[in-house]
Amino acid sequence: MTLRRTPPAQQPVKPAPRLSYLVYRLERRIRARLDEELVRHGITTTEYMALGELHMRDGLSSAELARIAFVTPQAMNMVVRDLEQRGLIERDAHPDGGRVLRIHLTRQGQAALRSCDRSIDAIEEEMLAEVDDAARATLMEALTACTRALRP
Repeated sequence: MTLRRTPPAQQPVKPAPRLSYLVYRLERRIRARLDEELVRHGITTTEYMALGELHMRDGLSSAELARIAFVTPQAMNMVVRDLEQRGLIERDAHPDGGRVLRIHLTRQGQAALRSCDRSIDAIEEEMLAEVDDAARATLMEALTACTRALRP
């Protein structure tokens, strides 16, 4: 009597996750960690983003910050009002006139941003612990290019 071996069942090949899905998962994990860390500084993630944008591009309007942060102008107006009341930003009239107000970081706002940045540095170091410097640079360039390509 001859025993026949049946070939092992072929395992279906799992498809690799889509890049956009991986970016989404990473964004959600980063956001959760940001929220955890920033609350210790009394800053929300949206406030941190606004302070960071103002550090890079002084004099933005509330409407410009809203577009950058993907929030409504009304929501950003509340963020700006709160940051101003806490002395982290100040507003002045736009040189072109009209109702537009330019927003600037105060010294207190710069200090708060630096404090938050130290916490964010720790998150990024943990996230990139297994990524070498060359890959980090490539990742930064690639993410910047992807963001630019999908700009409205």
